[in-house]
Amino acid sequence: MNNKVVIVTGASSGIGKALALSYAAKNVLVVMAARRIEKLEQIAKDIPNSSSNILVVKTDVSNESDCKNLIEKTIEKFGRIDILINNAGISMRALFEDTELSVIKKLMDINFWGTVYCTKFALPHLLKSKGSVVGVSSIAGYKGLPGRTGYSASKFAMHGFLEVLRIENMKKGLHVLTACPGFTASNIRNTALAADGSQQSESPRDEEKMMSAEEVANRIIHAVEKKEDRLTLTTQGKLTVLLNKFFPKFMDKMVYNHMAKEADSPFK
Repeated sequence: MNNKVVIVTGASSGIGKALALSYAAKNVLVVMAARRIEKLEQIAKDIPNSSSNILVVKTDVSNESDCKNLIEKTIEKFGRIDILINNAGISMRALFEDTELSVIKKLMDINFWGTVYCTKFALPHLLKSKGSVVGVSSIAGYKGLPGRTGYSASKFAMHGFLEVLRIENMKKGLHVLTACPGFTASNIRNTALAADGSQQSESPRDEEKMMSAEEVANRIIHAVEKKEDRLTLTTQGKLTVLLNKFFPKFMDKMVYNHMAKEADSPFK
């Protein structure tokens, strides 16, 4: 992996930060993208030789021009792209009937369109390097989660996009990975949107019982190295995907009951 170039969106916290730090430790040239440029710069300061090995780019992935700028800045500094990790994402928690449409649109703009924009501009360079496109998705992209209408919809859309991208380029050497962590200890629930678009602030789940962002990052990195097409993490996640194939109606009830147990669940 020496001198390979990886772009990580949503690199200011959680899985994205863990991915950036893990790749930097492997002597990979890392491009860290997120909206909070000051947070990125703070993280980069703690990385050895960051001035030459790290590039931070302020990027709102829901903005097409920001995504184009991210790719241009990467090529300008490093001259190539080997891995694009579409990690930036946001969640929500509210019943659809109570949710403002602007909330659904925001989730689609960040989770789905952010992936499309970044991949579109990076694709010529990735085809040249026979590199990898990674979408950090969710089990919610396989099974709809009640109270997460916009989140599940955006992840289902991401899955379809990445699957077609893989098939279209299967003879061109492009590697496409759809990575689906289960519930991961990160701030995605803290920044999840409520029905009116305000931030939820407090997680409804016990973060200490979840897989760490660092473990998820290491599993994703390993899957990229092995050129895997799909990565599904946690026993619960794997069972959900498997059982849903054969017993979808049963799993509807199981998922409903599981999610209803959350603190202050919007449904019972």
